[in-house]
Amino acid sequence: MSLFIDTIIKYERPLPRYTSYPTVPFWDVEHFDAEKALGMLKRSMLTKPDVSIYIHLPYCESLCTFCGCNRRITKNHAVEQPYIDAVLEEWRLYLLKMPQPPVITHIHLGGGTPTFFSPSELKRLIDGIVRRHKLSPNYEFSIEVHPNTCTYEHIDVLSDLGFRRISVGIQDFDPRVQFIINRNQTFEKTQDIIEYARSKGFTGVNVDLVYGLPMQTLDSVALTMDKIAKLKPDRIAYYAYAHVPWKSKAQRRYTEADLPSAREKIQMFLLARDRLQQLGYEQIAMDHFALPNDSMTKAWRDQSLHRNFMGYTTDLTPLLIGLGASSISDFNGNYTQNYKEVEKYLDEIKAGKLPIERGHLSSEMDNLIRAHIMQVMCEGKVKIPANALSGEHFEFIDSQIKQFLTDGILTWENESLQVTELGQILLRNVASIFDTYLFYRGLTEKMFSKSV
Repeated sequence: MSLFIDTIIKYERPLPRYTSYPTVPFWDVEHFDAEKALGMLKRSMLTKPDVSIYIHLPYCESLCTFCGCNRRITKNHAVEQPYIDAVLEEWRLYLLKMPQPPVITHIHLGGGTPTFFSPSELKRLIDGIVRRHKLSPNYEFSIEVHPNTCTYEHIDVLSDLGFRRISVGIQDFDPRVQFIINRNQTFEKTQDIIEYARSKGFTGVNVDLVYGLPMQTLDSVALTMDKIAKLKPDRIAYYAYAHVPWKSKAQRRYTEADLPSAREKIQMFLLARDRLQQLGYEQIAMDHFALPNDSMTKAWRDQSLHRNFMGYTTDLTPLLIGLGASSISDFNGNYTQNYKEVEKYLDEIKAGKLPIERGHLSSEMDNLIRAHIMQVMCEGKVKIPANALSGEHFEFIDSQIKQFLTDGILTWENESLQVTELGQILLRNVASIFDTYLFYRGLTEKMFSKSV
């Protein structure tokens, strides 16, 4: 086990999470044309009108200091109505761009804290999105909730609207950890919301956990796993804490001295992984766990897992429309991002314009490399796009693969390269060797979080 951990530490370095390719820091924003990106949306919809929708609801009543998401802290709930008005208007502007009515496959509400918004405003939002539009036969509506702001009324309304998957933020149940990340949340409240959601027809319960948090120890991780055994969620996202104080000022509440060491952090992941496997969960890709009958487990097994800006998903729809401040849309690998500042977002909507600030139009090479990177990230398989790469890049990939084989990260299976148990933890490292932007431009300081 010591050698296993030593190898992981050897490969720990800042790397992209590959929720897209190219990754956001390497987008060619200088030559981006929003109308061309929207043209990709139109052409794709002529073939198949299926769309998936992500809605960013940025408001939170209190600040979780570990969080690097785009959020706005306020207790003023008067902001709800104008923000929902703007999102519905943004959706109307998108509908004007579509060559035919959409078929909605997924809606996911993220944040921020979506349950900051009242049940009536959430109902107005979803009614305004789906009204008069067809839903896919296998549609899925999901929402991220904070147990401290999620009420029975929220669950009742969401259930009536067709929501069947709920994602509950937990991070860690240790009171010391909760205090320093400013997220005081009892097990009893969390359990109550999960049990009530299940009683109202929610068939998918996800929880988010984080390892490597300030003040976190192996004992606190073990405590959290004991609680998880009682909750028995269907899916668990177990993310490595991303320490990015240059991006998230709230993380300056503590220093790196308060964080576990690299060795301790890896031990935390392995402790949780082993415990979850004992409870019957399967590891999905690098940082998810799911029960055997969950759709994500089935997607991992049959190699239909997908990855987008929300992380791992079973949603295969090639068109993702992001609504709300900072949201990112993905039109068959061509990206747009909305203005991050809420005020600028609202101003653009008031002016009758889609609030797109920047984006990237993918080249043929981008599409080719994306396919290989996503195969690594979603299937654990490695194929080399030899004919498309420069000799210099190919030689680099060849040398890295040889090192991965030596270190037990890759292995040969039926004449193809497959990640091992160790390689599954280091998927970001394996995927990164194909990244042409990373190869030619390199890393600059404070660009990405560490890979483990």
